[in-house]
Amino acid sequence: MMILGLNKTTLLDYPEHLAATVFLGGCNFRCPYCHNRDLVVNPDLLPPYSREEILAFLSKRRNILGNVCISGGEPTLNPDLPEFLESIKALGYSIKLDTNGSNPDMLKLLKDEHLIDYCAMDIKNSPEKYMSTTGLGMRPCLDNTGTKSSGDALLLYVQRSADLLLSNADNAFTYEFRTTVVKGLHDESDMRVISKWLSGAKAYFLQSYVENENVIQKGFQPHTEETLRSFAAICREHIPNTYLRGVS
Repeated sequence: MMILGLNKTTLLDYPEHLAATVFLGGCNFRCPYCHNRDLVVNPDLLPPYSREEILAFLSKRRNILGNVCISGGEPTLNPDLPEFLESIKALGYSIKLDTNGSNPDMLKLLKDEHLIDYCAMDIKNSPEKYMSTTGLGMRPCLDNTGTKSSGDALLLYVQRSADLLLSNADNAFTYEFRTTVVKGLHDESDMRVISKWLSGAKAYFLQSYVENENVIQKGFQPHTEETLRSFAAICREHIPNTYLRGVS
């Protein structure tokens, strides 16, 4: 496991909670608008934290924070993730997981073993645009076993993860779906397809794209606020709890 970042205090990453965010390196996607370029593309160049360092910090702050967000990269690619989360849970923390949904078996294990309390799953785009939006094009993607997988298999994994969350009957477990909406990559038809796909979801967030120095590929633009609000209205036909993020 490559622990490559620690945000010691945040009010943004774990909704309505004060939390620390731990960033794990490595990802099987290459979304060109991703803000964590080095974590995804060059994880070996970043200075790592040891597990002991992270747990020592969390032990000291547990009476102040109480919540941890595990982000990346893609955390579920790490086979030792359950053990790491068990250690955090032992300190009394509530845990939120950020995931791209490509490892449904790991997600199910973490949920069934009560190692996560909140899951935020990224929905990159409508199914027909998934490979291009994830930056994989026609290239194979590494699946949850570390082997190369076709685009059809990738979508199957993502669908299984989405179905796992959509079928959730545990009121103690919270989830959300979210899409970073980028001009040129997402349009009205995509919003209609995605909202039908996730119909009945507890919560769906449309996040406005913001350009920064750490994106994998520069040059993308956000949609206007008016367009984003129209997208949200479309999604509410199937997901009433659709909200905007990054819009005033």
